[in-house]
Amino acid sequence: MGTLTEKVANILRVESEAIELAAGRLDPGSVENVVGKIMDCSGKIIVTGVGKSGVIAQKIAQTLTSTGTVAVFVHPSDALHGSLGVISKGDVVIALSNSGETEEILHLLPALESRGIEMIAIVGNVNSTLARKSSAFLDASVDKEACPLNLAPTTSTTVALAIGDALAMTVMGEKGLTAEDFAANHPAGRLGKRLTLKVGGLMHESPNVRADAGWIEVVKAISGFALGAVNVVAEDGTLEGIVTDGDLRRTIEQVSTENLANLNAREMMTASPITASPEMLAYDALRLMEDRPSQISVLPVVDGGQRCVGLVRLHDLVKSGL
Repeated sequence: MGTLTEKVANILRVESEAIELAAGRLDPGSVENVVGKIMDCSGKIIVTGVGKSGVIAQKIAQTLTSTGTVAVFVHPSDALHGSLGVISKGDVVIALSNSGETEEILHLLPALESRGIEMIAIVGNVNSTLARKSSAFLDASVDKEACPLNLAPTTSTTVALAIGDALAMTVMGEKGLTAEDFAANHPAGRLGKRLTLKVGGLMHESPNVRADAGWIEVVKAISGFALGAVNVVAEDGTLEGIVTDGDLRRTIEQVSTENLANLNAREMMTASPITASPEMLAYDALRLMEDRPSQISVLPVVDGGQRCVGLVRLHDLVKSGL
């Protein structure tokens, strides 16, 4: 009978082998036809299906949209009861059906034909009505389902999903979509943040003191801004240095009590520190702070004229989800 692990592994092998077989059955002419229709679509891609195929169709629509091809899922029953208005001339429909005889999809065909809409089918039966009525189709047939009863849609939906993913990735490559383009559609994801989020969106107001500010004034500034450091700036706002909590403590420990009253920011600061600009990617700033023998916890932010415009903390960069 085998262990539970062996049973799960065998089911995975059944599905992976079905995908491999589907790849081997691909007809070059059909693939070029399908990809060409998606590439040449002047409108949007409509993906449709019923039941489990409908769930797969929704995922394919989302994958296409996130990779640069506008696509929406429309349930065929909804289309027959008013949602057909979503589908307009210039759109291309991708229909998923294992049998190729799904009634709801077949009932939709006359309405699509009257609108001059081209249909691509991903079907498990290449001799089906849907395959014959489509402008192009891809063979998603399987020998058996992974279900022990050979009833529940498992292998068939996996193959359909894999074909949809393969189409989306192929079209993405043909369109030349870049990582930056992908990130623009995923601004909340980690990749999107790393490629779009800039230091200017995370920096704090610049906590400034002058170089001749006494140590008490520096302490008050650090406490007041609560950022763990203050920027030391000249009269014109250009950066001269930075004083961190650590700089303050180390300097005070080394200064004699009688000289403490004369201690100023210039004597405590790190001169010409590493800086960031508002336009720098936040991820680049994070790497700048972390990828070094001694980690930096804060960076002064300066503009093109080296005028201090803010301060960004390592804490803020990490908290942003980079």
